[in-house]
Formats: sequence, C-alpha cells, structure tokens
Amino acid sequence: MPGSNQRALEKSRTLKADTLIFDLEDAVSPDKKQLAREQVVAAIQLGGYGKREIIVRVNGLDSEWGEDDITAAAVSGADGICLPKIENEIEVEAAVKLLNDAGAPSTVQIWVMIETPLGVHNVNQIAGADARISVMVMGTTDLAYELHVPHTEDRIGLQYALSRCVVAARVHGKEILDGVYLNIDDQNGFISASEQGRQLGFDGKTLIHPSQIAAANRIFGLSDDDVVHAHTVINAWREAEAEGKAVVLVDGQLIEAMHVEEARRQIGIADMMLQLEPD
Repeated sequence: MPGSNQRALEKSRTLKADTLIFDLEDAVSPDKKQLAREQVVAAIQLGGYGKREIIVRVNGLDSEWGEDDITAAAVSGADGICLPKIENEIEVEAAVKLLNDAGAPSTVQIWVMIETPLGVHNVNQIAGADARISVMVMGTTDLAYELHVPHTEDRIGLQYALSRCVVAARVHGKEILDGVYLNIDDQNGFISASEQGRQLGFDGKTLIHPSQIAAANRIFGLSDDDVVHAHTVINAWREAEAEGKAVVLVDGQLIEAMHVEEARRQIGIADMMLQLEPD
C-alpha cells in the first residue's frame, strides 16, 4: 500500500491479507517521501489492523531517505521493515545497526528483497546474515529488467534465480514470497503465475491490488478438504504412536513424521486465515 495514500492505509484495515506492506519506496514520489513516512507511522500507531502483520518497505540506505525511514519504523509498532534491492550481507548489517541504535524491539523483523543479479548470486549469504531476517521477497520486475530477459508468462528466464532463492530460504529456515504480477486486469495470468510460484516452493505472493487477494489466498492457502486431511493425518499419527508404530497409512498413503509436521503447519495457516476476516 503506498504510504502517501491515506485512503489506502485506511482501507487496508479491512483486507483479508495476512501481511500489509506500507511502501515508502517505489510507490512514493520523491516529493512525498517525508509525508508518506509520517502517515505510515501515524497509521500504525493508530492501529485497527487486527491480526494483520505490518511491514514498512523503506527506501534503500543509498538514498537520502533510507536511514530516517528505518529509524522511524524501528519504534513505530511495525512488525518489521522490508529492505529493497539487497545485494550482500553488509547492507543487512547496516540496517540491523540502525534498528538497534533506534531502540527497535528484538521482535522487529527484517524482510529482504532480492531483485538484482548480484542479490541472487549472494542470496545464501544474505539469507543467513542476521537472525532478524524472517522473509525473503522476490523483486521479479526489476530482476527481469536487469537480467535482460522478457517477463513472459512462463517466466523461463527467471527460473534459475527463483529456484536458487527458494533453496537459500529453505537452507536458512526463512519464508519466501514470489514477486508481484503487474497486470491487475489479467486475472487468469495472475492465477497462472501464482500456481507456478507455489509449484516452485514459494510460501506466498506479494500483491499490488486488493482484487488479487482472493485468488492468492485460494492458491497459497488451504481448502476445507486440505484442513480435514491435515487433521486426519495428525489423528492417525497419534493413534500409531500409541500403538508403538513409526509409520501409518492414510487414504493409502504412507505417513511419516515429516508429513505430520507439514499437517501441523497447514492447520496453523488455516487458523491464522480464519482470524483475518474483515472486522
């Protein structure tokens, strides 16, 4: 949500999205940077966002606004900051120092955006740079531009970069979100890109318009049947454990400990989504 758009900041209190990213960077023109920062801090402090996670995307530290953005967000009550165009761990360390110097609680997360070839090249070091990092975000629009590849529907030119970043996220135990889909009128294209993202291993997708939320929740979320199956797996596993068994069959499928762990993760997601119904 553009930080300079007061109406958007207010509307986002009713959206069924698990995270809201208040943007101070690309969506804000230079002459409105300070206004956007003030409005975002005021909106966060006013509250009313329920269980929705609030992340502030700051300007880069190589800009005239970056340091002030991080300092303001650090104690605003935001759940975290999103750092654009991260290319190495040194940039993460500089942001961490600013957060700490500003008195940010230890719970304030860092999201890192990978949107340049150098960022992809160094993604493993970036993902492990600091414990505050919780989420990685693909900046596919900028990445396609810098790689000189067309942003086609199949995203074949981005496949290596996308998969490399997913692997780095899994190595370091981070969540990773797929990039935005810019054509908000092309719902079929958005659905196709989202389904591909899930198949590649992404945990979710970043969005630029409320019209994309329902499809993203459906594709990356869980159906009623998924939730029922997850509960069935857990219950069957408990019964097997009580009988001293290490494996069990559910609907003809061999279930092991890793499947139970995934079922518990899915139930957690489903429970979270139920809490995001508009107030």
